[in-house]
Amino acid sequence: MRFMLLAASVWLMAAAPVLPPGMATPVAHPYDETADAHAAVAAAFAQARQTGRKVLLDFGGNWCPDCRMLAGVLEDPQVKQWTADKFIIVMIDVGRFKKNLDIAAHWGVKVHAAPTVLMVTPDGKLLNGDDPFGLADARSLSTQAAVDLLARMSRT
Repeated sequence: MRFMLLAASVWLMAAAPVLPPGMATPVAHPYDETADAHAAVAAAFAQARQTGRKVLLDFGGNWCPDCRMLAGVLEDPQVKQWTADKFIIVMIDVGRFKKNLDIAAHWGVKVHAAPTVLMVTPDGKLLNGDDPFGLADARSLSTQAAVDLLARMSRT
């Protein structure tokens, strides 16, 4: 019986990793692999023009731990309202860097790291062309550090 309890507690610890304080909880499948990314981007820009919010294009894949962590930051209850007030967010699945890459190429960005984040004004001006890969190590960032970086990326 003790062995079974020990085995169960070891399994539970392996199944639910303990995150350091201030870290977001990763999202398992943040990217819809069957979505029409081009239509989603077009709809986001239409909504952005109506609301004045910026468009945050998040290029990544469900296989990517940093992408899943960034999605966790965006879903964090303390962050979600801030992002909803500032951005229209589009999660764009890149597969294994083989699909939807033309969307980023429109702004002269080659997606070679995940996540790649583009901050774009409603009229199509890229704000963070100098560093679209700043969140590629999202696993090493606290939630606050990721939010701070998003805020810097979105400044005009």
